[in-house]
Amino acid sequence: MEFPDHFLWGAATSSYQIEGAAQEDGRGECIWTRFSHTPGNTYNGDTGDVACDHYHRYRQDVALMASLGLQAYRFSISWPRVIPQGTGAINPAGLDFYDRLVDELLAHNIQPFVTLYHWDLPQALQDRGGWENADSIAWFTNYAALMAQRLGDRVRHWITHNEPWVVAFVGHYFGRHAPGKCNLAAAYRVAHHVLLSHGEAVPAIRQVAPGVQVGITLDLVDFQPASESADDIAAAHREDGFKNRWFLDAVFKGRYPDDMVTRLGATLDGLDLDTVQRAAVPLDFLGINYYSRNVIAAGPHGPLNTQHVHVDGRPHTAMGWEVYPDGLRNVLVRVTREYAPPALYVTENGAAYDDPPPVNGVVEDPQRQAYLAAHVQACAEAIAQGVPLRGYFAWSLMDNFEWAEGYRMRFGLVYVDFATQERIPKRSALYYRDLIAAHRAAHSSPA
Repeated sequence: MEFPDHFLWGAATSSYQIEGAAQEDGRGECIWTRFSHTPGNTYNGDTGDVACDHYHRYRQDVALMASLGLQAYRFSISWPRVIPQGTGAINPAGLDFYDRLVDELLAHNIQPFVTLYHWDLPQALQDRGGWENADSIAWFTNYAALMAQRLGDRVRHWITHNEPWVVAFVGHYFGRHAPGKCNLAAAYRVAHHVLLSHGEAVPAIRQVAPGVQVGITLDLVDFQPASESADDIAAAHREDGFKNRWFLDAVFKGRYPDDMVTRLGATLDGLDLDTVQRAAVPLDFLGINYYSRNVIAAGPHGPLNTQHVHVDGRPHTAMGWEVYPDGLRNVLVRVTREYAPPALYVTENGAAYDDPPPVNGVVEDPQRQAYLAAHVQACAEAIAQGVPLRGYFAWSLMDNFEWAEGYRMRFGLVYVDFATQERIPKRSALYYRDLIAAHRAAHSSPA
């Protein structure tokens, strides 16, 4: 597999999923604290109160990253840890934590990639309407500027939002994520405001931290029709408009796809759709999170009149997601051809499996190792087709709080015993370590 000399190999996490310390050192409540403490919202009533205790164990975790040879680490800031009420008074202890984390990473020659919003909105802002409130655009922009001013001298890569589609629709339409709403019109309001906040935050970051690189991360799916029938092809196109084009077109073209606007009709009442032009600020890179493809047929379900088709005989992860590495290559090539981003990163890619407990200090996870190998190969194929891919971040560095699935879904390269907080690299982590080492050796200068 051929990768460019400066290609970055990393791993990713998010604040609420690993940090813990939910009520320590002045951290405010976030929507996931409230949501996970509400009975029935998460598996087994699990919460992120302790999670991986990364807040206290970050030095150990950074040393673990270094032992695996990671060149970059993508993590997110907990907004309520630095601004407990979302606006107003700043929490010095929260800012100090991220200072220490960034310095620790740099001391180990690991490049920090900071995500500003990975779903843990301060509850105080949700009480004021959250992302449905147009004031959220200014709330986020001010928070982004604060963090860039504090860390921008050392952090060179910034991601405004992680997966706006999930923020809007899984949180406000399907109701499976915080804040747990089920209103389609509200979901589109949220999506609109998140996109506008991205557009406002990018120049604000650049103003206080000149020379940094700024992007956004979108979760993209390779949608394929279940058959060659016109109905199934049209259904797959509608799903693509709902999940992919609604955000890609906004970020790169400054407009929403006409076919979706027409279909949604009155659902979008009250939104000034033309203002999405403000979301199309020039980006330094696009982050893509990819996990699977979706096979789509025409059907009676939902506002799109589609249905998802389970493909028998194909491998699936513990989440029920089909393992389809060709979809990653397809997505990377498609985005490059249709939207021409200056650079791309795979900011998340990974799989949950029912990992066995450690035996003699080793966790055998051959399925995850195979998943990684196949998807890294898909990245190489995309690069060979001209995709400006600059790096790959495995999801996730370690087992963590997997949102509504609690702790039963393990995505980590590193096994976490949540009772003892022991970290044990899985076989897939050792494979990834060796892959990174081989890349470095191939591009090292002769002695």
